[in-house]
Amino acid sequence: MTTEYSGTGDPARSLALLWRTRERTSRKGRPDLSVDRIVRAAIDVADAEGLAALSMRRVAERLGVGTMSLYTYVPGKGELLDVMLDTVYGETARPDDVPGGWRGRLTHIARETWALYLRHPWLLQVATNRPPLGPHVIARYEYELRAVDGIGLTDLEMDAVVTLISGYVHGAVRSAVEAAQAAAHTGMTEQQWWQAHAPYLEKALDPRRYPLAARVGTAAGQEHQAAADPHGAFDFGLARILDGIEVLIAGRPDAATTTGDR
Repeated sequence: MTTEYSGTGDPARSLALLWRTRERTSRKGRPDLSVDRIVRAAIDVADAEGLAALSMRRVAERLGVGTMSLYTYVPGKGELLDVMLDTVYGETARPDDVPGGWRGRLTHIARETWALYLRHPWLLQVATNRPPLGPHVIARYEYELRAVDGIGLTDLEMDAVVTLISGYVHGAVRSAVEAAQAAAHTGMTEQQWWQAHAPYLEKALDPRRYPLAARVGTAAGQEHQAAADPHGAFDFGLARILDGIEVLIAGRPDAATTTGDR
């Protein structure tokens, strides 16, 4: 699997693109092109063909222009990837009023991030340890921090909590993305695959030799009608993480005033 890294472009040029402080670098730019159009085309390529297919040449082909025309607006692939990331991060909904207090707010953030990965599976192929410092990334981080502001966490714990949620979603969503891709490539849904294989599995799985696997696997398979349930596992794991955060908050001296619906 191809892995790309954010933050590999020239810092000054990347920031200029991210914040749109400079639209063109010369007077030779085409009037029918812009940074936004190029980035949108690049996202479309990555969505449809995967990150391995992304190149300045491929984006130019999609736009019907010469490759060199793009360099008037975008210095290179590294800077382009940063703006792509920042752009898609801007898709997540950030309502001010989310029911359920801090648990409800973190749940909303996690589910929005989950949906973002499903829309743009190529995000799983980008290492973002050095995130693009664009307007949408910063606004997203601010929104995530507001979700846990004033509930009894220190500033470092607030940062750790939003990082924990982000990392959990990143790991948990992979199985859902792979299931969707498998269905697209094979033409068979997870339920159809299970129904085709379950009868043979029941014959092969000897409950005397594998008592727990037979009992638990059968119960799970009958419940999910699939080998696994990524969405159910995601919800279960997220709830346990939130339980842990609640225990942390409850252990604070002023817990009585911070564990409510805030």
